[in-house]
Amino acid sequence: MSTFNLNHESPLGIFQQFCEEGKLAYQVTPSGQAVFYPRIVAPKTGESLSWQISKGLGQVYSSTVIYPKGQAPYNVALIDLDEGFRMMSRVEDLPAEQVSIGMRVKLKMTKDKEGRALPVFVQGEDK
Repeated sequence: MSTFNLNHESPLGIFQQFCEEGKLAYQVTPSGQAVFYPRIVAPKTGESLSWQISKGLGQVYSSTVIYPKGQAPYNVALIDLDEGFRMMSRVEDLPAEQVSIGMRVKLKMTKDKEGRALPVFVQGEDK
């Protein structure tokens, strides 16, 4: 069980704390609709949101390759998670040019330059 108070933290802070525990969290409305990015209330309705933990499985919706001068290329991808939400991330552990639309991916937590947990993805198994 998480050790933080869900009532006194910002939605982004709660999301980041889940990431630090190796979990990809998202929110759901009372009717069960997945909501991502973290928010205080549900879009359009203002209803309360509750937190769920994703299994971290999904597929690439879109991907683009960035070619920074003097550095290795990397991808920026939109990932459709199986729970019904989409997030921006990247796919690692294979050349950026090999990331393709429809590719199955799974969650891998890594650290950013400041040492914070960051959800990225690696190639996964087909359904």
